[in-house]
Amino acid sequence: MNVEEIFSEALKQRQSKNYDAALKLLEDTKKSLDEFYRKVYSLEAAVFKERGNFVKEYHALKKILPLLKFSSPAEKKFTSEIFTRTAESCRNIFLLNEAAEFCFLAMQVNRTRGMINSTVTELAIFAMNVSEEYSAEDFRALYHECKKFLRDIKPYSKKFYSHKKIRIGFLSADFHQHPMVNWSWSLLSKLDKNLFETYFYSNVKKPDNVTDYLRKCADVWRDIQDLEDEAAAKLIRDDEIDILFDLSGHTIGERLAVAAYCPASVQMSGVGYMNSTGLDCFDYFLSDVYCAGDEKYFTEKLIKLPHSHICYEPPTTFTFADFPPCLKNNFVTFGSFSQFGKVTDSILITWKKILDAVPKSKLILKHKIFDTEDGKNFVGERLKRLGLDLTRIEMRPYSQNWILEYNDVDIVLDTFPYTGGVTTCEALYMGVPVVSRYGERHGSRFGLSILSNIGLEELAVASYDEYINRAVALASDWELLAILKKNLRTMMKKSPLMDSKNYLREIQEAFIKILNDERQKS
Repeated sequence: MNVEEIFSEALKQRQSKNYDAALKLLEDTKKSLDEFYRKVYSLEAAVFKERGNFVKEYHALKKILPLLKFSSPAEKKFTSEIFTRTAESCRNIFLLNEAAEFCFLAMQVNRTRGMINSTVTELAIFAMNVSEEYSAEDFRALYHECKKFLRDIKPYSKKFYSHKKIRIGFLSADFHQHPMVNWSWSLLSKLDKNLFETYFYSNVKKPDNVTDYLRKCADVWRDIQDLEDEAAAKLIRDDEIDILFDLSGHTIGERLAVAAYCPASVQMSGVGYMNSTGLDCFDYFLSDVYCAGDEKYFTEKLIKLPHSHICYEPPTTFTFADFPPCLKNNFVTFGSFSQFGKVTDSILITWKKILDAVPKSKLILKHKIFDTEDGKNFVGERLKRLGLDLTRIEMRPYSQNWILEYNDVDIVLDTFPYTGGVTTCEALYMGVPVVSRYGERHGSRFGLSILSNIGLEELAVASYDEYINRAVALASDWELLAILKKNLRTMMKKSPLMDSKNYLREIQEAFIKILNDERQKS
């Protein structure tokens, strides 16, 4: 076979998920061509990504960068694609500043082509949410780029209806087994049918048993996966939706362009995304008195529920150990099961200080990056660079029953400024206390809201020094850890965080109020 035939065969092997064969063929191709041959490394990077080896994906993409060109529309399109893929790979291995830089490079290329790529802006927003460096003004500048992606959309005029029941439309790609469902179950399935009719606009790619259940809960179910944005928006308009509730925000599978047509009388976002959408098409954002923070980070008007803006429901009832592991181990084990992309150098340095202050203590980190030795080594080098002792850190891969592994943890250490949400609820439900820091942004205050609602607001603090002191003090009180292990689940169940009846009353009142308020404005 000649070079092009070998490459074509490698492509076929990748499509058949014969990854080892594809990589072997690509190696043969490299022997015949320039070592920086772009198509080869692009395909190689795609294979590594599909295998979950994000470190090798990153290195393959980096080999393409010196050969990128801007000489024609086709070259600019390829360059934009590589910048976007590199940004995504950087996010997957937690090089977040680098991820943001590649996003901005992709935006510049796209701008010359007369468009903005929504994937790029979402990657940039994620990177900015994880960093402490960006101000409200920085977010507004990025939101301005997001709006350019939607600039050709002509929105519907505002229109109100006189239905016997308020029609609530839920728009999301996450109506399946997904963290969003764990704290929107009551919202999605238990609204008062005497007052509301529910319409689901589902962008789910792979339906599952949760999808099937929600489909039965809905008064009307619409699959919009295969619909263009304008067609999906017309569907919502024809359904005469009073309130359209977007549950995705800037996350994978979002249909923000559908909402940009303003097909509903009132539009709001929240629950599935922790910060402002930055888009003019949304009137409101669902929050609570603890999470709200500084409103300058929002373009929407905040709805501040008096308790919690989410209602946690565990996917199933997991058994937790009778005692915290420190009582059998004779040392304290800290843990973080959050998405490791949220773990900044600042928080790692803070965790190091906690480990240094608590003799013999250990730290369990759990994430899919640790599924490969390359991932473990990559993170390990970062930890060593920051002075952490790897002998005191366990890097665990992803597993199906990860919640049960909270039985190995005494205290969970939250991330900052992009805090945990469902992971925090899971830890507390398993009887493990969580220490969290909060800031001005909405997304940095989930720990504060969750802990305040269950009566443990003292574990949410406003500075790194307080965070260290609180974690160290808790680690020294094994009697308290044993009490919390025994009682945390009960505390949660009796709190506003899991009080479905009260949550529904508060959110239904909010729905009625914002619809009436908007009617009066019109």
